[in-house]
Amino acid sequence: MARTRAIDFEEKQRSLLSSAAAVFAEMGMEKASMAHIASRSNVSKALLYHYYPSKDALIFDIIRNHLEELEAAVAAADEPSVTPQERLRLLVRQVLENYRDADNEHKVQLNGTSALSQEQLDELRAIERRIVKRFSNTIIEINPDLNASKPLLMPVTMSLFGMMNWVYMWFRPGGQVSRDEYADIATTLILEGVKAVR
Repeated sequence: MARTRAIDFEEKQRSLLSSAAAVFAEMGMEKASMAHIASRSNVSKALLYHYYPSKDALIFDIIRNHLEELEAAVAAADEPSVTPQERLRLLVRQVLENYRDADNEHKVQLNGTSALSQEQLDELRAIERRIVKRFSNTIIEINPDLNASKPLLMPVTMSLFGMMNWVYMWFRPGGQVSRDEYADIATTLILEGVKAVR
């Protein structure tokens, strides 16, 4: 007879993913073990294996959950009724807000994909492409000629993601700029720079 799911299954799963992300971020993907993760989570290894059969499964779920939450948040923040410039600003702010308190998950996303299967990578890349497409659609509205002579839309879009994705390396709460202020800086750099890109 199949074991039924506990009522708090998803809550425990989320807690395990959070603890695992912290361990992976601190120790690296190779050095971190299921024993380390179980200890950080205050659960037995047997219980951890009940939820996740391997480190790879944990890594995949950490990244997938991180991306799915980001995609949902960006979709909710998208406001087609405003100008493309303001729309881009709202999208950038939402990404940076979603990155708040998610440094560990973000590090796993950037460093953990080598452990994943092609099928898992394809699933994650599909989510990433949908997120990127929302931004590129907005940027091409701002400069419809961006792809006129050369295919420049993707390089410009990914330059913006470079500014957002590496913010965890230097940003500190209470520092010289707030999260929203940096979102405005990054957006302005793209808005002003994209005018000169030919």
